[in-house]
Amino acid sequence: MENNEFNFYNSENDGYRGSFGEYVDPTPAVPNPEGPENRKKPGRGFSKKVVALVLACAIVGGGAGVGGAALYQNLSRGGTVIYEGNRPTVQTMVNNNNGEPMTPEQLYAANLASCVGITVNTTVNIFGQTTTSAATGSGFVLTQDGYIVTNYHVIEDAANDSSVSIEVSFADGTKYTAQLVGGEQDNDIAVLKIDATGLQHVTLGNSSQLVVGESVYAIGNPLGELTYTLTDGIVSALDRLITTSSQDANGNTVSTTLNVLQTNCAINPGNSGGPLFDSYGNVVGVVSAKMTESSSGVSAEGLGFAIPINDVKDIIEDLIEHGYVTGKPYMGVQVSSVPEYAQRYGISAGAYVESVADGSCAQKAGLQQGDIITAIDETAIDSSSALTAALSSNYKAGDTATLTVLRGSDKITLSITFDEKNEQTEAANQVQQESNQQQQQQQQSGGSYGWPFSGYSW
Repeated sequence: MENNEFNFYNSENDGYRGSFGEYVDPTPAVPNPEGPENRKKPGRGFSKKVVALVLACAIVGGGAGVGGAALYQNLSRGGTVIYEGNRPTVQTMVNNNNGEPMTPEQLYAANLASCVGITVNTTVNIFGQTTTSAATGSGFVLTQDGYIVTNYHVIEDAANDSSVSIEVSFADGTKYTAQLVGGEQDNDIAVLKIDATGLQHVTLGNSSQLVVGESVYAIGNPLGELTYTLTDGIVSALDRLITTSSQDANGNTVSTTLNVLQTNCAINPGNSGGPLFDSYGNVVGVVSAKMTESSSGVSAEGLGFAIPINDVKDIIEDLIEHGYVTGKPYMGVQVSSVPEYAQRYGISAGAYVESVADGSCAQKAGLQQGDIITAIDETAIDSSSALTAALSSNYKAGDTATLTVLRGSDKITLSITFDEKNEQTEAANQVQQESNQQQQQQQQSGGSYGWPFSGYSW
């Protein structure tokens, strides 16, 4: 199947203020649907590569809508209530009058008070002058006690700099300072917390039940100034793969592949992090990106993307309970791709080990600086990004794998049992990276240069 490269428009750098008049809530009655039918998730379709992403974020105005979807149940741990609702099956949607979906008016009124604007304020000192810039996006209230979901790219600056502030705004004009509970860049999801109680929350749906052609709705803040806009459309496709590129705190390029659903709902800067609803008022996706043009420069319209909610439910719960995603594998190595010019001199393609953290599972397995990882179990590794993809897709902390390693002219195999990626292992990795940077600076000052690799850490 042909692979296509697209440019995507992600939502991040727009923040304006708008206002709304008071909205009278009809308090719609939501039917009590029967339990959902579990639809087998189809295989992933076309592989879509994201060449460029711009983020969508914005803030709020006045007005309020009260009400909410009726069915929910407590899914959570640790006292945090996460609500999840069922919905009729496709057959019920068509044939059962007791399972009628909401009208757009009802859906908007029922969920407006659960949708928020998010503003990330960054203060920069330029030539002695203090300047404040804002990146803005959307989000939605997950629990009555103030947990809020948005995209990671909306709050990325705050994740990397504790001095950056986050403000959450509601449609009635209420504003709160938010704390970042945790974020997961690989899945573009973040959780915020505000000091509030008795909030109206959304109900999480089941994105695995979605079918191409059914109606969906987005509430968000396009362009920042058009706050709390409702747009409608259909599910255009399921299981699209898009790849985004960004830089981590150390300036390294990080590529992330997301499984997304495609919709023709109007999505623009300011929408990122906002909810995508099915016609029963359940959140089935988190709005993430919009495609603007193909790699050949052909402009595109009506191609928006959202992260299926089923893909991130467990991640959200982990972020709330632990502040990070549990079970992620960690090797304790910093690796780089063997460059093409080195390969021309007979050095094998693979993930070159620049350093091994003390006490890490990699050190225990016998991995050494200068090794080249060429395979993990049956998966060939020809670059640092290939190792990253293999680890994140196929392994969890505690899993054991066999590494195929080139050490000089020798080919060896090593058994490794992965650690968990958490604050402790990340701190040890940061110490190792700083040590590596000092060594590289000393080598360069002495006229010795290492390979200009990309520097991924695992």
